Amino acid sequence: MAAEIIDGKAFAAKVRGQVADHVARLKSEHGLTPGLAVVLVGEDPASQVYVRNKGVQTQEAGMASFEHKLDAATSEADILALVDKLNADPEVHGILVQLPLPAHVDSTKVINRISPEKDVDGFHILNVGLLGTGQKSMVPCTPLGCLMMLRDHLGSLSGLEAVVVGRSNIVGKPMAQLLLGDSCTVTIAHSRTKDLGEVCRRADILVAAVGRAEMIPGDWVKPGATVIDVGINRIPHPEKEGKTKLVGDVEFDSAAKVAGAITPVPGGVGPMTIACLLANTLTACCRANGLPEPEGLTA
Repeated sequence: MAAEIIDGKAFAAKVRGQVADHVARLKSEHGLTPGLAVVLVGEDPASQVYVRNKGVQTQEAGMASFEHKLDAATSEADILALVDKLNADPEVHGILVQLPLPAHVDSTKVINRISPEKDVDGFHILNVGLLGTGQKSMVPCTPLGCLMMLRDHLGSLSGLEAVVVGRSNIVGKPMAQLLLGDSCTVTIAHSRTKDLGEVCRRADILVAAVGRAEMIPGDWVKPGATVIDVGINRIPHPEKEGKTKLVGDVEFDSAAKVAGAITPVPGGVGPMTIACLLANTLTACCRANGLPEPEGLTA
C-alpha cells in the first residue's frame, strides 16, 4: 500500500492562515502589529528569492516587513551596528539575518548579537541552550515545521522511536531536542553511523536531514513509518538533458511503497519553514508584550 503524502504546502497555508488570524486579533484588541526585519548581505540568488518570498508572506499575514539589503562589501562592524539598531526598535519583534554571509563576516558573531527574544531563526547560543535544557526558547523554523506536521499526522508522539539522520545545528540537533521534548526515544545518526540502514529501520519516525541526494533507500524504512524528508538537493534530470530536478535525502519512490506517510520534495518541509518564521515572529511579539502565546504555533 502506498504511503500517505503529507502535503506541506497545504499545511503551511493553514499555519499562515492561523498566524494571520492571530495578527488581526492583536491589531484590533491591542493595537499591536508584529514586525519582522530581514537583513540580506550581498547578491546570492537563492537568498534573494527566499527573502522576497518572506517579505510577501509577512505582508500577506498582516505583519510589518522591514527589509535591509546591504552590499556584499559591507563591513562586519556596520552589520553589527544595524543589528543593534533593530534590537532597540520596538516595532521589530523578529530579526533574521539571511545566511550565508560574505566570507569576511563572522556569522556566529552576527547571530549572537541579535537579541535572543528577537532571534526568530532560533540560532542564538542562548536559544540553543534553552531548547537543549527544555526551557522556553525561540525554536529553529525548519525543525518546528517538522514537529507541527508530525503532531498533526500522528497526534501524540509519546513513546515512539525517532531517528534523525543529520547532526547540523540548524536541523538535526534541534529536531532531536524537540522530539525528546515530545517524549520520543531519539537517536541522532549521520553519514558515519555504523549500519545506518539498520538504525533507520528501527524508526517509527524517520527525519532525513543529511544533505545527500536520495541517500536513504526504501529498504531502510520501517513498514508504516512516518518519513520527514528535509533534504533539498539538485541532481541532473533523468529525462531532460541539461536540466536539473529537486530531490530529497530519501529515495522517494521506493520509500513511498513502504512508509505509512512521507513528505515529498518539493512541497513537503520547505513551505513550512517560512510559515514557522511568521509563527515565531508572532510568538516573539506576544512574549514581548506579556500576552498569551498563540496555541498550536509553538513547540
